[in-house]
Amino acid sequence: VNSIFWIPFVFGIGVLTCVSVLTSNARGAGDAQQARGSCRNGLYISLGTAACFLLIGLVSLPFLDRLGQPAAVVALSRPYLLVLMCSIVPGLASIALKNHADALDRPWPPFWIFLAGVAFNVWLNWVLIYGKWGAPEMGMMGAAWATLVSRILMFLAILFWLEKDRELQDWVPFTWFRKPTRGELLAHARIGVPASFQMLCEVAAFSAAGLMMGRFGEVSMAAHQIAMTCAGTAFMVPLGLSMALTVRTGAVTGSGETARLRGVVYSGWLLAGGFGALNALFFLVGGVFWARQFTTDLAVIQATAGLLSIVGVFQMFDSLQVASSSMLRGLHDTRVPALMGFVAYWLVGLPVAAWLSWHGPMAARGVWWGLATGLFIACVTLAPRLLHRLRKQELAIAVDAGL
Repeated sequence: VNSIFWIPFVFGIGVLTCVSVLTSNARGAGDAQQARGSCRNGLYISLGTAACFLLIGLVSLPFLDRLGQPAAVVALSRPYLLVLMCSIVPGLASIALKNHADALDRPWPPFWIFLAGVAFNVWLNWVLIYGKWGAPEMGMMGAAWATLVSRILMFLAILFWLEKDRELQDWVPFTWFRKPTRGELLAHARIGVPASFQMLCEVAAFSAAGLMMGRFGEVSMAAHQIAMTCAGTAFMVPLGLSMALTVRTGAVTGSGETARLRGVVYSGWLLAGGFGALNALFFLVGGVFWARQFTTDLAVIQATAGLLSIVGVFQMFDSLQVASSSMLRGLHDTRVPALMGFVAYWLVGLPVAAWLSWHGPMAARGVWWGLATGLFIACVTLAPRLLHRLRKQELAIAVDAGL
């Protein structure tokens, strides 16, 4: 059920990167009206995207029993999935508003609101699942309702803050209800839809790798889950940096000072490469140490350490590719990077993973070497693409200056 839920949520997060880009463009240009439109249209897109997936979820509910799961699991999953799908609506709406605030250089208030929301969600899970504080004992349905309530409150909190923050008065929509134009929505979609496709390609590739690991036994699956947790945690820093780079690149582009872009790109690569190198050192040197934090089973520890060494190898590639991708997004270049991501992960990475693991002696390690190959291909294709876009920008400046 969670796998079904995360696909539309990841897609929605990718689509809403358009808000960061267009609001940062407007901020760089000093155009408050354009920024207000970006925020309002981003909210419309978030609600429309969530509504579409909610409708798809409702239509799909009767067919859950065809997934080969036990009847008891299907019976519990249907109401759980329905409530969880409803939570996508306030969840994506909150992300749209957060992206707008981030692009206006106000990331901290949304951060604290989201952090408080997570803490409240944990507490409400405990209350509703186990029937504490006079609440009914709801079991797994309590978790779904806790998620929905928490996301509604997070959305209302960030909306209230945006309305009351005096520094943002000119940059927040004066009215939230205005019919968007076709051109405005297309401008958002041209950036957001390819960006979401690129994001889904990477996420789905790692999910497919998990399915491939199933044939190698319980030890390999346990090691894979631990390695995924470690790799995902390490990725949070480059991911956060990439969000900042999207905003920075978008602001410089909007200001018209495109001569500064090369400095932004090189500093972004330097920071991403530095974090990647540090993460690589942690995994290459401390693989056994990190594995022991999750289990005492020696076989699982040994298998996990082997996978974490591969995670260490691709840290630089992963950090640099996500940095390049985010800066291309700030330049409104998303369609070609999306195609590059599809080729890297699905036409190269996963076939290499299948070949190394199924037709060679590497077994589970072959799957991760395939993922590393996909990340390497993404890195060495996205970086030249970014340099190409920089040269085009600089050539345009030279032509305008008559050089």
